[in-house]
Amino acid sequence: MMRNLLVLLLLGCFLTCFQTTTLSANTQDDTKAAEVHTKASGRVASAGTVLDEIQAAPDQRIPEEVLASAECVAVVPSLLNGGFVVGGRYGKGVASCRTEKGWSAPAFFVIGGGSFGLQIGGQATDLIMLIMNKNGMDHLLSSQFKLGADASAAAGPVGRHAAADTDWKMRAQVLTYSRSRGLFAGLELSGAVIKQDKNSTREFYGRMVPFKTSLKGEIEAPKAAYPFLSTLAKWAQQAAK
Repeated sequence: MMRNLLVLLLLGCFLTCFQTTTLSANTQDDTKAAEVHTKASGRVASAGTVLDEIQAAPDQRIPEEVLASAECVAVVPSLLNGGFVVGGRYGKGVASCRTEKGWSAPAFFVIGGGSFGLQIGGQATDLIMLIMNKNGMDHLLSSQFKLGADASAAAGPVGRHAAADTDWKMRAQVLTYSRSRGLFAGLELSGAVIKQDKNSTREFYGRMVPFKTSLKGEIEAPKAAYPFLSTLAKWAQQAAK
């Protein structure tokens, strides 16, 4: 009798410990997933803030004509630079393209490597890339391409309006800009590789969503995407007037 009781007590302790461990592990997983989703959502919100702050400036901004002509807009909040001319560069960003229904659900990407102009060692720099034509958009939809090789890139013009004699429409498939310590300027960006951030994509959407699916408007944008998309729509609409 005592032996059976002891066995039951040990079994009860084992089950209690197992359930506690499982619950703790699930809680940790849920917390981690929530934190990661918050990071992805935070990047979307930061991208909207960067674009809003730059376009709200009276003179140091993307010209209205340029923004109105862009097929897609990509923003990297706080691209990390290492060194003045050489060194590691890495950033995560979000992109959206024009569709018949408006701006697409965001696509997450990473950018790294390449040669950057206007470098300031060890400093975070906000990066904006405008994809200006169908060829550039096709490269973006491929989910991985190299600036300067697969797609031509050039520093974009700066100001409320682009000068009539500038050739920005003919210069490149991708126009690039940077903001560092409040200074906004066109950025020479060559050799950087852009590819889909699959982890952030899964974290944000709860599943894998191909670049084409999101950027061609084949998936509805979740509410967490609105801080970026609403800001983009606001400035694009104003630029088109």
